[in-house]
Amino acid sequence: MDVIVRPTPELKGEIGALSSKNYTTRYLLVAALAEGESTIYYPAHSEDSDAMRRCIQDLGATLVEDDEKAVITGFGRSPKNVKELNVGNAGAVLRFLMGITVLSKEVTFVNTYPDSLGKRPHDDLIDALGQLGVEVDHNNGRLPITIRGGQPKGGNISVSGSVSSQYLSALLFVTPLLAEDSEITVTGDLKSKVVIGQTLEVLEQAGIVIHATDDYMHFRVPGGQSYQAKTYTVQGDYPGSAAVLAAAAVTQSDVTIRNLSEDSKQGERAIIDVLKMMQTPLTHENGDVRVQGNGKLQALEFDGDTATDAVLAMVAAAVFAEGTSRFYNVENLRYKECDRITDYLNELRKAGANVEEKQAEIIVHGRPEGVEGGVEINAHYDHRVIMALTVVGLRSEKPLLIKDAHHVAKSYPQYFDHLKALGADVEWVK
Repeated sequence: MDVIVRPTPELKGEIGALSSKNYTTRYLLVAALAEGESTIYYPAHSEDSDAMRRCIQDLGATLVEDDEKAVITGFGRSPKNVKELNVGNAGAVLRFLMGITVLSKEVTFVNTYPDSLGKRPHDDLIDALGQLGVEVDHNNGRLPITIRGGQPKGGNISVSGSVSSQYLSALLFVTPLLAEDSEITVTGDLKSKVVIGQTLEVLEQAGIVIHATDDYMHFRVPGGQSYQAKTYTVQGDYPGSAAVLAAAAVTQSDVTIRNLSEDSKQGERAIIDVLKMMQTPLTHENGDVRVQGNGKLQALEFDGDTATDAVLAMVAAAVFAEGTSRFYNVENLRYKECDRITDYLNELRKAGANVEEKQAEIIVHGRPEGVEGGVEINAHYDHRVIMALTVVGLRSEKPLLIKDAHHVAKSYPQYFDHLKALGADVEWVK
């Protein structure tokens, strides 16, 4: 389905932040890797987290869920032998489970999104899994991917961090279960280090011991460990909230989002600091973020590596800022559901934004007077692109039609409902 976003001068109201997708997928996984019953309070519901739910059940976990919690009985270090797993379009779920399925005899990850996840490379993780003694069949590093495991061995492992931190996370989830101790060395630059902090935080909560250097470039993992069945509570999601906060910043607004912890380890928490630097009137107290926007923003420069999933929303706000903004160290945006630099900027230009790209930078020449809009936009099946383009549509002179906007459900199924509740003029069309 498509969505029409019409110019909306004012947003007002309160919403609760979604539960974090990143934490939910990690908690579901560690619960599945435990023997016994774990409880997760307020888990996120999105296509990504539902993909993890589906796959851990395929691998032998049981899951019972109500409106408040999910109760999981795990399979421990013995996932059930299944022929195929379908992760949908969830890259992180694919990569985490590529690590876990080395414990299985043979599993094929199928390719159901050839124009999105099917295009994304996984060579660096494939190379690392080979160092565990695992055979991997693949299509030039892409799906479909078959893993023939069963007897993986720990030891000295090197993995590149230059494309994605998810490869490292995959190894950190599985190596504690191997009989041998492991030493993991990251080669090249490690992207999205802050997300590795989230993985380590969840592993520690699950009773796993990992010794990491301060720069996250070297890890010592004792073997023979077991995940413990625990109770977890999922915190509010900053990546999804970033787009709503940006929408409030570019309009006349009085918007409050609840359940966004001030001391969260989510890198996308930086959206708060960025909007303050852009001189958006904003307070953050007791888990509530209140934006009293006046539509007036100042340009800034920002290192986006620590806040990958909020950068597109930040760029959308910068489209209307006074001056030229620069978002640098963001090359890993090119390796997401789409090329979130080239593809996204092409659509922004259609709407009337003045933007430039370099290999690892996005440069935005702000237009405080607004952009023309009145065009059809291709969001490239990417939930983050959909959300960010919606922000631009709210300040366009003419409506934007965003194609295939239903893909927002990958991380934030209620996104347009929440915007409507705040007064945004958005409409689904077939």
